Amino acid sequence: MAKKRAKADKQAKPSNQSQDAKIGKEKAAKAKATKAEAAKDEASKQAKESKAAQSKPSKPSKPSKSEQAKSKPKPSTLAERADRFDCYQRAVQSPEHEVEFFEQAYRDVHRRKPLLLREDFCGTFAVCCEWVKSDPRRKAVGVDLCGETLQWGREHNLAKLTETQAKRVRLLEQDVRKRNQPHVDVLAAQNFSFWIFKTRPEVIDYFKIARANLNPGGILVMDMMGGGECYNVGNVDKRKIGKGKHSFRYDWEQGYFNPVNADCSFYIHFKFKDGSKLRHAFEYHWRFWTLPEVLEMLREAGFSETHTYWEQEDANGEDTGEWKRATENPSHPSWLCYVVAVK
Repeated sequence: MAKKRAKADKQAKPSNQSQDAKIGKEKAAKAKATKAEAAKDEASKQAKESKAAQSKPSKPSKPSKSEQAKSKPKPSTLAERADRFDCYQRAVQSPEHEVEFFEQAYRDVHRRKPLLLREDFCGTFAVCCEWVKSDPRRKAVGVDLCGETLQWGREHNLAKLTETQAKRVRLLEQDVRKRNQPHVDVLAAQNFSFWIFKTRPEVIDYFKIARANLNPGGILVMDMMGGGECYNVGNVDKRKIGKGKHSFRYDWEQGYFNPVNADCSFYIHFKFKDGSKLRHAFEYHWRFWTLPEVLEMLREAGFSETHTYWEQEDANGEDTGEWKRATENPSHPSWLCYVVAVK
């Protein structure tokens, strides 16, 4: 019996060791899991701290004086800020005078007031706007190929009119060599713009179309220039425009002239109070037509009368602002006149 119990005890002993081992393994696994969880928590904490540190803006280092000088924007010049169309209007155009002269020339023919105007090569159509302002019965048509120039006129000239006045201005973005309705009393082609046509057939064709766009007895008005100085390459006419801080200098340069075919180039530059320049703000590449040539071509185009108007001078040789018809005029190194042709 004792042997059997001893055997039984011997057999039971390994069973107790296995249980102890199992318990030990479970404790070790639990400790390992606890340690892993703690490590995971620590890693998560470190990751959050790292993310927070990255999201916090770092204080930039102060740039050196040389870097500050390089990065500092240079102040813009008056030339860079200038509006070339505004400078042109102030320097070249006098809409009030033009409207007065158109009426004078028309009255010299008909003894009545003209009401309908067409401005070919109208650009910013300042003359059209002044025309409709001068009389509530007047209407104007402006014709030009340049959309950019017409848009500037809409924003800066048309926008200044009353709603009623603006409705009496019609704009056509097209070639001036096109017939349109309505026919007009006065058709103006100012600032030597028709000189862009360099052959006689081209000019005569334009004059015929201009004549067709006129009412019976209507007038075509153009300006002309001439004189020996106009042929001197490099000659620059300089004039101060305006007063005070908004003043600037207007330069009209004779850049090129070919005596064989009369091809010419003229340039407009602007110089400002700070010394900056807007060079070649406008360029013109024309044929330099003479006054006798133009008068002959007008008659060939079918106009019944042609007249030239010259500014009168006082006893000291100063311009008076009064313009009169003349068939003869003193020769000057540089001159301007109006040409009026009657349909």
